[in-house]
Amino acid sequence: MIITISGLHGTGKSTIAKLLAENLGILYYSTGQAFRDLAKENNMSIEEYTSFVENHPEVDKELDNKVVKMAKKGNVIIDSQLSGHILKSIANFKIHLTCPLEVRVKRMTARDQTSYEEKLKETTIREKSELERFKRLYNIDLSDKKSTKAFFDLIIDTELLTIEEIVNKILTELDKI
Repeated sequence: MIITISGLHGTGKSTIAKLLAENLGILYYSTGQAFRDLAKENNMSIEEYTSFVENHPEVDKELDNKVVKMAKKGNVIIDSQLSGHILKSIANFKIHLTCPLEVRVKRMTARDQTSYEEKLKETTIREKSELERFKRLYNIDLSDKKSTKAFFDLIIDTELLTIEEIVNKILTELDKI
């Protein structure tokens, strides 16, 4: 089974995907973590690396290739903004998580132990860059709610739900396939 979990930063992709992977006994892969690791390896902040990637599309392509390689192993949950799109022909179930910006930034502030203002700036820069890059590289518009609704098998707003409620909702839907 190949499951994708997509959504903007701070929607809960990694937390939910890790728990689902544990629950289902399958592999887990995070493109977001791979991106953060590459930034660190290149001695850059997330903002600096985001700017760098804008002029180096090969980084996005390399990350996409890793997603496809992981998916081909089978029995995996892939957490990535574009995993549903990249794996549209081979994914068994595509999940999209949503949540308001303010809530997402608060979550990431707690996770990364940074200031709200710093995380808001970083997130705004990253998401603007990604929106533009993904349109240019893949002709995918992550801001198009109508196509998002039509594309994914399950869309969950994570703002008011507990992690357990989200995981249970997904498991219930997976039982149906």
